[in-house]
Amino acid sequence: MGYYIQGPAKGKAEFIVENLNGKIVSQSEAKEAVDNGLGVIVVVNNGPFEAAGFAFDWKEFQDFTLFTDQRPKRFVIMDRKLACELSGFPSPTH
Repeated sequence: MGYYIQGPAKGKAEFIVENLNGKIVSQSEAKEAVDNGLGVIVVVNNGPFEAAGFAFDWKEFQDFTLFTDQRPKRFVIMDRKLACELSGFPSPTH
């Protein structure tokens, strides 16, 4: 399954920036942010709605960015502790 941040059906990246102090970045910047312990959110466009998945570790980031998955994606970095809380990720260390 996965851990997701709720928000509007569309415009989730902008919602995170405007309401949760996020920053839209490139995929390579997001990859670097995973390594640096930041909260990385991959916003996947599923057509009628977007999903804002929490890439809580390197493996999860790889799963969200498989080259075979051609859906449009945007990457947002934010405070990791807040990402854990909002997504329900059970991380004792955040």
